[in-house]
Amino acid sequence: MAEAKRQRTEPQYELLYHPTIPGRGEFIRLMFEAAGVSYADVANDNPPDDNGPNGYGLVQAISSPESTGDEDGNPPAFAPPALRVHGAGKNGKALVIHQTPNILLYLGGPLKLAGSDEPEKYYVNQLALTALDLNNEAHDTHHPVAVMKYYEEQKDEALKKATDFRENRLPKFFSYFERVLKHNKSSGNGKHLVGASLTYADLALWQVIDGLKFAFPNEMKHRSTESPLLFDHFYPSLKDEPWLKKYLDSKRRKPYSMGVFRHYPELDRQ
Repeated sequence: MAEAKRQRTEPQYELLYHPTIPGRGEFIRLMFEAAGVSYADVANDNPPDDNGPNGYGLVQAISSPESTGDEDGNPPAFAPPALRVHGAGKNGKALVIHQTPNILLYLGGPLKLAGSDEPEKYYVNQLALTALDLNNEAHDTHHPVAVMKYYEEQKDEALKKATDFRENRLPKFFSYFERVLKHNKSSGNGKHLVGASLTYADLALWQVIDGLKFAFPNEMKHRSTESPLLFDHFYPSLKDEPWLKKYLDSKRRKPYSMGVFRHYPELDRQ
């Protein structure tokens, strides 16, 4: 997990995602960062250049409406994020897969973030999927009607959606994860959802909580008193990990802005 373990020359893994925002690509970045594994963040590592194509153009190509697949035999992706793994496809070619939970499941084994045995693998995946459900619901608070319309075009609906999200959905999710931490307390000591070591379920939940703290600071301050294991042990213990502190201080970690998590004061607890 130390920085010395990184080798950023010709990495095996390439993350194909939108530039400048954490977004759904952040769940994948956190896995690489936690494991200390080299990866390329294609759009962010290759900004627009007058002398050649930019990285985001490569990202867009995988999900272009005109695409029927790539030269390595991979079908087109629906949308970023996608993961390109060199040498993992058919006949030694590159493999390209997409859908965030599919990528997390794929990486969990090789990065040793999927639990210690077969049952734990499925526990980890089900918890990560639940955290991703919460992530999606957070996004829908500011785009409850139409993804392609601006927030300003659906503010009334967003206020209703955000109110229900804060009052009903957040406590439901937080209560569930609090119970999971209690279930695993003897092994995880309130720091892990499954077993005694870090998994991608921990990373996924941590990222969602962190984003919610940005988007709904007042609500999160209020809710934190209801789930002490989640907010007093789980979240801060992971944030204090040296690898995560270093990553959060680096340029690789993109600030929240206009992605999944957006701070609209009128949608927060008043």
